[in-house]
Amino acid sequence: MKKDFILKTKKDNILRISTFSVDENVMNPCLIYVHGFKGFKDWGFVPYLGDYFSNRGFFVITFNFSHNGVGESLTEFDELEKFAKNTISLEVEELSEIIDSYTAGFFCKWNNQKIGIIGHSRGGGVSLLLAAQLISVDAVAVWASISKFDRYKKNQKVSWQKEGFSEVLNSRTNQIMILSLDLLEDIEKNKNDKLNIEKSVKNLKIPLFIAHGDQDTSVPFREAKDLYNWSNKELSHFLRLPKTGHTFDIVHPFGGSNSKFEMLLEETNSFFNKYLK
Repeated sequence: MKKDFILKTKKDNILRISTFSVDENVMNPCLIYVHGFKGFKDWGFVPYLGDYFSNRGFFVITFNFSHNGVGESLTEFDELEKFAKNTISLEVEELSEIIDSYTAGFFCKWNNQKIGIIGHSRGGGVSLLLAAQLISVDAVAVWASISKFDRYKKNQKVSWQKEGFSEVLNSRTNQIMILSLDLLEDIEKNKNDKLNIEKSVKNLKIPLFIAHGDQDTSVPFREAKDLYNWSNKELSHFLRLPKTGHTFDIVHPFGGSNSKFEMLLEETNSFFNKYLK
């Protein structure tokens, strides 16, 4: 069954959340899905993912970061002013609040202390930062994850700082989406410490699953290899998905699954079964 929640954060931001569970068995371990840049909880494969893992004995949480740009519509970028002000640090804080809310029993009568995180794209980077910080996270899986937040060329940064904003085209909706200086300043200020993915992976003391399509044009496959090279090999699992890209041949609106995405789900499920059950 699917349930929807609204959570107000400590900064008075709104998190729109969906949970998936087969029944009221709160002994099932929890999986939290973290979307990426220009992602949202009702995009493409995410509801399918919620059903898939709940049918296999997990309590699944999906959510929208407060400043991801998607508001009450749930499927349209109708809060572009918030999108412009988003930062990585804010997303890390909000993911932490989701975990705190779960352990406090906000979503269900909490009885299982096992928590896993699945992060896609930029959400993978956010997941790795938090997984290295919180002892409450027991395992983390990243799909098509970035290995660094500082992804901008010098000339882009110069223009961004000069104009006070940067423009991003959403190729799916054809919207021009604005990024304020907040994001750049957050990355520049913290890229060597609290927003450093390499340091987080090297400090990670829990099992890590890394999956990446070898034809990803949004996040190069070499970034997955970087994550694996930094990781503890005794606790790391690496899955190369052949002939597939950033969203594993899944589109929005969701048009159905495929063999590559099913492989990803099966391998991720096996990983979490091993470490959370």
